[in-house]
Amino acid sequence: MRQRSPKFPYRTQVLERAFTILDNLATNGEDQGFAEIAGNSGMHKSTCYRLLRILERHHFADRDVNTGKYRLGSKLLQLGRQAADRIDLAQLARPYLERLSRESGETAHVGVMSGGEVVSVAIVDSDHALRIRGLLGLRAPAHCSSLGKALLAFMSEKELSSLLREHGLKAYTGNTITRRSQLQKELQQVRTRGYAIDDQELEPGLKCIGAPVRDYTGRAAAALSIAGPAFRLTKERLPTLARLVMEAASDLSSRLGYRP
Repeated sequence: MRQRSPKFPYRTQVLERAFTILDNLATNGEDQGFAEIAGNSGMHKSTCYRLLRILERHHFADRDVNTGKYRLGSKLLQLGRQAADRIDLAQLARPYLERLSRESGETAHVGVMSGGEVVSVAIVDSDHALRIRGLLGLRAPAHCSSLGKALLAFMSEKELSSLLREHGLKAYTGNTITRRSQLQKELQQVRTRGYAIDDQELEPGLKCIGAPVRDYTGRAAAALSIAGPAFRLTKERLPTLARLVMEAASDLSSRLGYRP
């Protein structure tokens, strides 16, 4: 049920109840009958039914003609797409990057896939005198960057195959993954643990930790990472730093409308 603040001065009961119904449909994730929705939303059945019919008329809720049960409507998908088109990812991500950089002590990036490579669209530099200075708009190969691997791990097999055919697995250092079987094993580890590592695979001495950022559809639309010198991103610090990266990515995902 939607939590209502007692201090909020402008409240229309009908709208509050309608939003409560929509929240209930979104949270439970399964089609529900109006009696079930009324019970979960804490309102009288007749009131709930009238509101559901209005929501259905405007396509904010859809009713299955066979079961009579309700789900979120197509109008919300349309509005969500329009809202997503207007989101400035770089601006939205900045407070999360600032927090991550402050907590980790390293340079924080957010990047997106473009033309088979990862492009940094927002960066917050570390305060260390010796730091990995980020370059806005810098493009990096996907297979040897933590941002790239965090995105490759959640591509379909068809998308991944197409990207690898076009771009290959070029070696940049002795640590670069150059065999497809090895990359697939690495991407499975990313899916399992929730984060990706670039262990000096793009540049000697550079280590990165990245995690996927999901949008309201659940798609890995971007990735967030920290980058620093290998002597600071040690094996001992990895669990703590990875947790910070995943928390920041999760919070940004929520801001983009993602619900696990």
